Order: sequence, then C-alpha cells, then structure tokens
Amino acid sequence: MPLHRLISVTIGVPNVAETAAYYTDFGLEPAGEGWFRTRDGGRQLRLVPAATRRLVELRVAADSADDLGAAGSRLSRLGVPYDLSDASLTAVEPATGVRAVLEVASRLVQAPVPATAYNGPGRVERTGERAPGVVRTSAVRPRKLGHAVLGTTDFAMTTAFFRDGLGFLTSDLIKDAGIFLRCSTDHHNVLVLAAPVSFLHHTSWQVDDIDEVGRGAYAMLEDHPERHVWGLGRHHAGSNFFWYLKDPAGNFSEYYSDMDCIVDDQLWTPETLEGAKGLFNWGPPPPPSFLRPDDLAALMTGAHGG
Repeated sequence: MPLHRLISVTIGVPNVAETAAYYTDFGLEPAGEGWFRTRDGGRQLRLVPAATRRLVELRVAADSADDLGAAGSRLSRLGVPYDLSDASLTAVEPATGVRAVLEVASRLVQAPVPATAYNGPGRVERTGERAPGVVRTSAVRPRKLGHAVLGTTDFAMTTAFFRDGLGFLTSDLIKDAGIFLRCSTDHHNVLVLAAPVSFLHHTSWQVDDIDEVGRGAYAMLEDHPERHVWGLGRHHAGSNFFWYLKDPAGNFSEYYSDMDCIVDDQLWTPETLEGAKGLFNWGPPPPPSFLRPDDLAALMTGAHGG
C-alpha cells in the first residue's frame, strides 16, 4: 500500500510539564520543543498546550507525491478540503477536528531483535541460564508508535475520512462501534470508535516482547499505582499483549508486543467482533473507566481536563 507508517501524533494537554514527565518515565526520550523520541521511529510524540486533552495532529507516511495527489482526489469526492504541496497533504477530519498530514517519507526499517527463547513441553530452547526477561535491568524504551484510538461523534464520517479519503485499509470491525484501520503492515494504526464526544482514547507503543510489557508497567506503577488502567492481557483484534496506563492529563498509553502483521492484503479477511471478544481474549476484564473514561462527562461539557 502507498501509505506505510504512522509518523507521529501531537496531543494537546492542559498540564504539559506534568504530562511530559510521565512520558519520560514511560520510556520516551525528550527531544525538545515538546517532542519525544522512540528508539526506532524518531520523533513520534509531541505535547502542546490545550484547554482540554485532545488529539491535535496525526502524521502518516506516504511513498510519493502521486500518493498525495490520489488522496487529495479521494478527499475531494468526500467534500473535505485539503492543502497540497509536493511533500505533504493536510486535511482536518470534520467530526473530530484532528489534523491529518500525509507526508512523503522513507519507510521505517527496524533492525531485527532476537526472539526470546521460551521453553515448553518437549521444546527446550533455553538451558543453563535464567530467562532473559528476569535478568534485564535496563529501562524499557518503546521501539515505535503503533497506533492511536480516536472517539468520534460521527462514526461514518471519521471512518470515511481515514479509509475512503486518506487510504487506510480495514483490518477488523467491532459491531456498530469501531473499525480497526491500518496505514502499514501492522494490524491497525488507527482505531475509530463511536463515542458521545470526540476524544483521544489512547496511544500505543511497541516494545520487544511480553516481558518488556510487564517490566515497563511494573516500573511505571512502582511509585504511582494510580497510573494503572488495565492489564496484563492479550487482545483478539491484533493479537497483541497489552498493558494500559493513564497519563496525568487523562489519556491512556499502552505498551504492546506481538502485533498481527498483514503483508498480503488478499490473505487477510476482516472479522466483525462482538462482545468481550472485541476487546480481549484473556486477562482481567476491562474496568468501567477503560470503556468510558472518568473525564468523559467533563469533555462533553468542555470543562477543564486533567
């Protein structure tokens, strides 16, 4: 596909310094002017001041200027205005106000990380040493930004913008409630959710394996148990291991590993998920605050977030 990765997200928050300290603890590297870097993806998160928490901008990589022109033609058919240059296309999603930027950029090539050796019945892959996950001492640092989840008051419009306008592909659906969309070979890079107010539900960050998911969450919670939201578990859509935490502005952030990868679109059949299966295969049940964030009523009335 001509789109090939999620470059970055910009999040507006009312408490920039406090939220920045959280994402530093989370393992992102401060890079100046509100930016934070991942190990492999470069500058992938920017925090900017805002009256209430919200997703301000989402940047997506495309291969060529021709891909930008094709997206512009599709947006015109939807009646969505856009600005086009040789290197980027910018359009605002009408229902949420999120600014989407398609940008001609190189493809991200991640150096392979050796798979952790797991022993199992009749399969001894590690002998004479402890499991790597129990002897690691370095801080967990996410490899890249994986996806963003966006609530919208106009599910049809937001879906059409990303899928029929920008060119995202459908991976799976949640009946009457959500659609998993991809702009790369990852199972999803954007999840659009029907909601009573437009808001950012969470961002998700790739780590090496399930041990890094657990180690990262443990470190984040050691002195701040209030950060815990939901985990450890394994999703059905995407198949990834997960653990969700909450930043000081109220946004959720997810450590994930082992995401489904769709290299050949012809070999993948989207599934419509219902009930709990749409959320997880195993793990503790999601708390009510995950399904309906505690500040949702305040966001609906435009009250100050945080």
